Amino acid sequence: MAEKVQFDLVAPEALVFSEAVDMVVVPGGDGDFGVLPRHAPLVSTIRPGVITTYEGQGSARQPKERIFVAGGFAEVTPERLTVLAEQAMPVARLDRAAAEQELKDASEDLADATDAHAKGLAERAVNVAKAKLAAIRG
Repeated sequence: MAEKVQFDLVAPEALVFSEAVDMVVVPGGDGDFGVLPRHAPLVSTIRPGVITTYEGQGSARQPKERIFVAGGFAEVTPERLTVLAEQAMPVARLDRAAAEQELKDASEDLADATDAHAKGLAERAVNVAKAKLAAIRG
């Protein structure tokens, strides 16, 4: 039996995912990165995007789960990937109309921002909404 990496995804409200998988691709703060068994230790920020788990080896590897995350942190060890996400949900549960409304509201908030803090929060909300829409498009 091939080695697997334990993947645990935790959001503030619950443990979202916990399973041994063959590979995980994470939207890291500096770019996407893949995690396989025996990966070198790593800590990374996560940007809004989709975490994808894979089953199978080599050319037979197939995507299994797609989970949207709004950001957070990842810790990788040779045996495990732990993601602490600000928000997480399966891509299949994302609602296009809701994401479009979030983008509209966040864009209006950005246009109305009067200080750096408000502008930063609005820019973050715009980026999360855009990432949700990109995830829905696939």
